[in-house]
Amino acid sequence: MNHIKNHVKEKFNENAPHYDQQRRKLIPCFDDFYSVPLSLINFEKEQPSVLDIGAGTGLFASFVKEKYPGAHITLIDLSENMMALSKERFKGDPQVDYVIADYTVHEFNKPFDLIISSLSIHHLTDTEKRKLYDKVFSLLHPNGIFINADQVLGHTPFIESLYKRDWKHKIEASGLKAEEIQAAYERTNLDQMAPLQDQLDWLQASGFVDVDCIYKYFNFVVLFGRKL
Repeated sequence: MNHIKNHVKEKFNENAPHYDQQRRKLIPCFDDFYSVPLSLINFEKEQPSVLDIGAGTGLFASFVKEKYPGAHITLIDLSENMMALSKERFKGDPQVDYVIADYTVHEFNKPFDLIISSLSIHHLTDTEKRKLYDKVFSLLHPNGIFINADQVLGHTPFIESLYKRDWKHKIEASGLKAEEIQAAYERTNLDQMAPLQDQLDWLQASGFVDVDCIYKYFNFVVLFGRKL
């Protein structure tokens, strides 16, 4: 595991106890950011197989579980402390599996109907993102879908400055404590965001069809792709 990933793991292990409590305040568009992806998920089967990469505390997966109580869900994350919170969230549910590993190199032994991710992939280098999109495509069943709720880089320095200014203004008015805001700022040093159009192009290059940015709020986006 490289230095950046180790640092990401350390920071999220450290912040795990406060993560869910802070997330609504750190994501100004929280409700849309999670409700829009859920509206895209429509399976006839009652027990879809789901993989959540960079699952953290299992928040995104928990919303999927509410919609599909019978879903078989696999959660994977680097952070042991985050995964411990996931285990507590889904305690007693035998249809949830937990993997503490680097999802960019972990070998999965089964395909999935749905692969989701939330606020994780932007920590990867661009090369890692492109390889991951190839991997995600290979792991999906035919007609499977991939949904990535994440952050993107402004396509010009000026646009990026607008994104940052809006986010800082909103979180500083959110009621978070000064030390919580400072910790959030420090975690942004781990970001390796890529522009939206680049990521849409990479998804198409990986083989996905119907690729789209379904939702966008400044640099918060929901990306969608389908495997024929």
